[in-house]
Amino acid sequence: MEIGAPNVLRGTVSDLRKDSAVAQIQVDIGGGNIVTSTITADSAQRLALAVGKEISVIIKASDVMVGIDD
Repeated sequence: MEIGAPNVLRGTVSDLRKDSAVAQIQVDIGGGNIVTSTITADSAQRLALAVGKEISVIIKASDVMVGIDD
């Protein structure tokens, strides 16, 4: 896979929860870090996502917000 996005992380699906409309995927990217993504259930099925499958996480963000506790 070749893609223009600079933020591509490899990982393994560690949890997958689906209903009729959406799927929530947790991806273990190593070092104790988990990335969670919500996609359509149709996309999860088309990609044949399953726990244990190695996948790429592609992060594209036009804005990143941060905050602090007062």
